[in-house]
Amino acid sequence: MKLELLDLGCMEYAAAYKLQMQLVDDRIAAPEAQPDRLVLVEHNPVYTLGKYASEDDILLSAQQRKEQGIAIAQTDRGGQVTYHGPGQITGYPIVRLSTRKGNGVAWYVARLEEVLIQTLAHFGLSGARDPINPGVWLGLDKVAAIGVRVRRQITMHGFALNVRTELDHYRGIVPCGIKQRGVTSMHAHVSGIQVDTVKAVLLDSFCSVFSYADVVRREERV
Repeated sequence: MKLELLDLGCMEYAAAYKLQMQLVDDRIAAPEAQPDRLVLVEHNPVYTLGKYASEDDILLSAQQRKEQGIAIAQTDRGGQVTYHGPGQITGYPIVRLSTRKGNGVAWYVARLEEVLIQTLAHFGLSGARDPINPGVWLGLDKVAAIGVRVRRQITMHGFALNVRTELDHYRGIVPCGIKQRGVTSMHAHVSGIQVDTVKAVLLDSFCSVFSYADVVRREERV
């Protein structure tokens, strides 16, 4: 199977969301003609609210957010409130589930978790699942969040892996609505780790878990 990779560098959340919608619309319009795609991006600091988010889980005032340069975006993914920012690899797979053997949302989320667990293992980190809360954990701290949406069997949104993320920005929210657990990054456990290094491993893990033999890199930035 072929995968098209779009590495967007750093992009505002709203622009990346608009691109996602266009890619999903294109795939729905021509499901056989379009390949599966993986969009990788780092966002400027933003708190995003999923379908089940409560504004009470945003702890900073508007003025405090302005001073720290953190935007807010409402989104249609599952889940609650989370943070995106530089040093975090955010992945948006545009995948046609109906071509997959498991092809359900639960299967798909479990596969994304496996991609992240394999990536962490490459750097000597033991990522784990939580049976109640989607995502990947290092001990009691979440290192990767997952929130997805499926439109007519085409996936959008995806995962966010903290590599060198500014963890203090999580203090301004109740991440994923979970008050009793923490958030961490790979850098907190592996000194000197870099986003580009992790990105290459993550791509290999994604291709292995989802059985892509051919990766085409789309070089232009959208």
